[in-house]
Amino acid sequence: MPKARPEEFRNDVVALARKREIPWTQIAKDFGISEASVHNWVKKADIADGLAAAPTSNESAELRLTSPRIPHPSGCQSR
Repeated sequence: MPKARPEEFRNDVVALARKREIPWTQIAKDFGISEASVHNWVKKADIADGLAAAPTSNESAELRLTSPRIPHPSGCQSR
């Protein structure tokens, strides 16, 4: 499991990513984190700052119900 980073560290990464001057891959490399972390932190910050809408619980439930399930290769059903 990746180690937790301080909020100030995440805020610095998000601020740099939002400037769109440096590719996220380079930001991730420079800060020693994954590109997925950059993406997730920016997404969460956008929602927190009102720049993006979070899915409602009804939308999340609908997505779970309508998304196709990929069967396990062994044929086992998950619980």
